[in-house]
Amino acid sequence: MAFTDTKTSTDQDAPAPVEKDRLRKLLAQGERPSPPSAFASARAFAWRSMLKIKHVPEQLGDILIFPIMMLLMFTYLFGGAIAGGTGDYLQFLLPGIMVMSIVMTTMYTGMSVNIDIHKGVSDRFRTLPIWRAAPMVGYLLADVFRYAAAGAVMFGTGLVMGYRPTGGFDGVLLGVGLLLVFCFAFSWLWTWLGLIARSEKTVMSISMSILFPLTFLSNVMVDPATMPGWLQPVVAHTPISQLVDGVRGLFDGNVEASAVITTLIWSAGFTAVFGTLTVRAYNRK
Repeated sequence: MAFTDTKTSTDQDAPAPVEKDRLRKLLAQGERPSPPSAFASARAFAWRSMLKIKHVPEQLGDILIFPIMMLLMFTYLFGGAIAGGTGDYLQFLLPGIMVMSIVMTTMYTGMSVNIDIHKGVSDRFRTLPIWRAAPMVGYLLADVFRYAAAGAVMFGTGLVMGYRPTGGFDGVLLGVGLLLVFCFAFSWLWTWLGLIARSEKTVMSISMSILFPLTFLSNVMVDPATMPGWLQPVVAHTPISQLVDGVRGLFDGNVEASAVITTLIWSAGFTAVFGTLTVRAYNRK
């Protein structure tokens, strides 16, 4: 008798059978939203990176303060020794030091990627029905804003110090645009490094080991003609030197077409090579 009561009670508590067709109709009453486009996905991740600046404004400290320190230090400490006066040296230095400062800040892209990887945030991104490269492109789009902000602050400081671009407003815009294009492309190197490196400190040490010789072995602060003969062709053909020649020429109104074209070729190469490596590493991570 007890066994019968238990069986009856269990049967009463069992869920009623579900009609699958009816359930499908209830769940499918609304149209399924279409997946976001590649541009919309990248824009959303770029906005996510921008919100980090809003909540942690200290992130802009290195980007805004470091370039001004570099400009002031090199102009007033070395201007007299190198060019005989700070005014003439500022005219030569500002485009180069702007390139140097902003290019050096590109390494923060790789550090941000590495932090998200080790926090597990990227694993959540990979589960979303979006363009796979959207998170990486989002990092870079947000960083373009940082680069533009650093360039504007440095250029404004240069104007206060006495710098006068003879290329006019259009030349300055084109020069800054060329710099931003190169930095966007160059940042793909650091996104790839951020994906494969074991820690944030590793990303920083490798980045500095690459950036310091690349930026100082250039025409940023001095004319390569003052260097030893065997070193001049090496310095003149580095990507940073070509970028500096392009930006300096646009700012001064003496456009060097070969330098601009070479910089665009370098930019396309960085994007093609390290953009591909970044997407592959992100898919395998």
